[in-house]
Amino acid sequence: MYNHEQQTYGQDQTYNHEQTYNHDPAAPAQQHPQQLAAQFAQRFQLLSGNIERIIRGKREAIELALICLFAEGHLLIEDVPGTGKTTLARSIAASVDAEWRRIQFTPDLLPSDITGVSIFNQAHQKFEFHHGPVFANIVLADEINRASPKTQSALLEVMEERRVTVDAEPHPVPRPFLVVATQNPVDMDGTYPLPEAQLDRFLMQISVGYPDHVSEVEVLKGMPTGPQVERLPVVARASDVAGMIDFATRIHVADPVYDYIVALCAATRVNPNLRLGASPRGSLALLRAARVKAAAAGRHYVVPEDVKALAAPVIAHRLILTPEAELRDATAANVLGEILAGMPVPQAA
Repeated sequence: MYNHEQQTYGQDQTYNHEQTYNHDPAAPAQQHPQQLAAQFAQRFQLLSGNIERIIRGKREAIELALICLFAEGHLLIEDVPGTGKTTLARSIAASVDAEWRRIQFTPDLLPSDITGVSIFNQAHQKFEFHHGPVFANIVLADEINRASPKTQSALLEVMEERRVTVDAEPHPVPRPFLVVATQNPVDMDGTYPLPEAQLDRFLMQISVGYPDHVSEVEVLKGMPTGPQVERLPVVARASDVAGMIDFATRIHVADPVYDYIVALCAATRVNPNLRLGASPRGSLALLRAARVKAAAAGRHYVVPEDVKALAAPVIAHRLILTPEAELRDATAANVLGEILAGMPVPQAA
């Protein structure tokens, strides 16, 4: 049994009339967490609706991408060509008044092309660091599996620690910071599969998929004069996103829900069909994502259904099947579904 109402929220968390989170201790009125959660949900739905003007009929994929943004995670989109992977990332960037950069991954791309490089300044007689495209709020790593493993590994530090170390000097990236990577699962010539260590850095892996019949007809009718990414209105500022991220960390999680998350991840480590289960980083990622999903639903507390709904996109890509399970055409998502089905769900008090 769990009680979702037990939580002490910081007294400095306020939300002004322009829906901009701030941390002003001198604010005259302290809003209830439920009111803040409702305002979070309103902003979240505003962003979702704005992006859906471009990505028709894919509300679930859009919301999962936004959950990654507000959970301070990173997103890997794997799908066939032409389903809107790159457009989804561009639409997120266009909806937020924040700096964004696109990196087209190719076999000849170097790590310094991503992180930046130190160049000797003759006038000042010293090395100066020139920032690479990774120093942005939203970074689109297009076709990430086309770069060499050495170049792919350049993202490992910045995705986990949100900084780049060059010549022993740390250089932090701005906040918020989201890496949206895309890869094509069918065109394998000249590609380098992402290693498990880098897959684990992504909070979620999702697939956009083909649109349904009605949505695709709407796309055809809207061309070429329909909504375009470049014309999307900005509906949130970088400071808004940072404030929403901070609020999401205050969403209450009852002890039984903590136990449920840990039990789920622990079950993947002993399942006979899995050679590698979810690490503690996976359980932390699931917790962060569940908090954002609760806030996006207008709640100031997490329920087990939030965890169950996000288990597949957050955990499945971290699992490695045994050779025997692969021969039976099993998938990580199916194995995870069986684990979820056999695990007791905490009940509200």
